[in-house]
Amino acid sequence: MAATTAAIFTLPKLYKSSINPKTISPFSPKSTLSSSFSISSVPFKVHHSKRNAQPLSYTTPRISAEISVGDKLPNSTLSYFDSSDELKTLSVSDLTSGKKVVLFAVPGAFTPTCSQKHLPGFVEKSKELKSKGVDTIACISVNDAFVMKAWKENLNIGDEVLLLSDGNLEFTKAIGCELDLTDKPIGLGVRSRRYAMLVDDGIVKVLNLEEGGAFNVSSAEDILKAL
Repeated sequence: MAATTAAIFTLPKLYKSSINPKTISPFSPKSTLSSSFSISSVPFKVHHSKRNAQPLSYTTPRISAEISVGDKLPNSTLSYFDSSDELKTLSVSDLTSGKKVVLFAVPGAFTPTCSQKHLPGFVEKSKELKSKGVDTIACISVNDAFVMKAWKENLNIGDEVLLLSDGNLEFTKAIGCELDLTDKPIGLGVRSRRYAMLVDDGIVKVLNLEEGGAFNVSSAEDILKAL
């Protein structure tokens, strides 16, 4: 994979007076959050001036993770709301033991790439994946279970994909897939890298890790090609 991923965007006009958070946005004034923002488009530094800001480029960190193909997934406890709206917990061991599981992670519920492409892609391809022997398709995010439930309802998702909360980053940290966004101006904190993996009886058979918030190798189509 490439060592770096570059992204460029233009900041709106900044004025000499103090910044009003209602009028200053880190996105293009002709764009909306749902149409243009992605995790990988957040700058490392923002410089204020009296004139229009120049396009700002940055590079995302090189991929690093503790988990790799052939490893057994560490056991952690995840949470979710079932079809009866009851809050449940599920261990990674119970999720994967004796099963073929597609497990993918997103940096954040309700963020554009995750909501418009990544999760819907697995919903759309769920029947095809299961016809190839996949028992369960699960999506993990560090959002809490209530946010994951609201996201599922917002996207009108049924039982095609199980949405799991890793709210304390227990699993995310155990596999070394943290994505530190604490220096960004939008309050995302520490999230999970985007990835998709195929797990057979708890053993990682396929692992597609993304750089930063990119979406290049972790789609449902990429997993289908590996089956």
